[in-house]
Amino acid sequence: MSSLNQNLQKLFTIAQKPVKVGIGLMSGTSLDGLDIALCSFTGNGLQTSFKLLQFITIPYGQSFKNEVQQVFARKTVDLEQITLLNAFIGDYHGELVLQALEMWKINPVLVDFIASHGQTIYHAPKRLHQRPGYSNATLQIGDGDHLAVKTGILTISDFRQKHIAAGGEGAPLALYGDVLLGSKPGENRILLNIGGIANLTYLPADGDTAKVLCTDIGPGNTLIDAACRKYFNVAYDQDSAIANKGKVNDVLLATLLDHPFFNEELPKTTGPELFSLTYVEQAQARSETENIRNEDLISTLSMFTVVSIVNFIKQHIVADSLNIFVSGGGARNPFVITHLKKAFADTTIADTGSLGIDPDAKEAILFALLGNEALCGEPIVIGNNPAVLMGKFSFPL
Repeated sequence: MSSLNQNLQKLFTIAQKPVKVGIGLMSGTSLDGLDIALCSFTGNGLQTSFKLLQFITIPYGQSFKNEVQQVFARKTVDLEQITLLNAFIGDYHGELVLQALEMWKINPVLVDFIASHGQTIYHAPKRLHQRPGYSNATLQIGDGDHLAVKTGILTISDFRQKHIAAGGEGAPLALYGDVLLGSKPGENRILLNIGGIANLTYLPADGDTAKVLCTDIGPGNTLIDAACRKYFNVAYDQDSAIANKGKVNDVLLATLLDHPFFNEELPKTTGPELFSLTYVEQAQARSETENIRNEDLISTLSMFTVVSIVNFIKQHIVADSLNIFVSGGGARNPFVITHLKKAFADTTIADTGSLGIDPDAKEAILFALLGNEALCGEPIVIGNNPAVLMGKFSFPL
């Protein structure tokens, strides 16, 4: 009688464990560094409970950022560079995981799995590329086999492809984690993530998953960060110091908001492929605001993020009361948070730390959660979103 090979046997054993220890990895479009979240999980689906055991962001060096930026969100790139980076990033992320585990004094054999988002280099929903005969597409690199071999840990990766194959756009995947970890009976909640792109999940008080909405909204930090790099030679607007020195240009702001994306059917996704400095320069040309001060530009781009979020919530979410919980880099942007609170004066706005979810770690936790679901979950029906289990398995041997 034939038996399972050792990899499948180990996978079967891990899947049956009552408590699993997993690592979630997130590398976002800002390229700040690799978010590494060590979590433990019991249960699955709506019965999932988790603990964040450790978290760290290991910053990327400038040379690595430069390498990735050569192929990031560009229609024309060096194919050899993509090929080399796919293997290199998988190996590099594995090294960073081992560094984190050594720092935490945790033996890798105690970790059941790694769930890796990889590095997005191009996001191409059909609404954006508009090429006949082609559907939605997205590409994340950072090969899972390299991660698994480097660390000796079962690795689950490339989560977005199943979502697209089943009819979705590959994003935002926050939907699944937000529903499982963020819902509360009797309370209408918005979990707002302001990363490079802003997205949210609306969780209704009655728990009706048919009413759950998860979608991208528009730019988060991506335009602010890009303009800070170009005009001030800094990675981001720390403590909103630049935005607070500037003045919002209302003419440019109105032009930035004048794009079909903001009226497209929900749910929808977007990325830096659309919201780039080219987008800003075109808006400046149309509005004849090319000569405004650089500080005014940062202030206007920061307000663009705020107004696109405010407009979306007021247009699409009708509820007697709301509680908004913010995560991502934008949760630490005083300009953005202050103006959101002004716009929603009667609404509680706090970061997700008040839910027991570190706002910096939230996306890495999400992918650890998706890894746990891939191991022992079942597809969950949430509105008209694809009911699928996501992720590809890579074994160390």
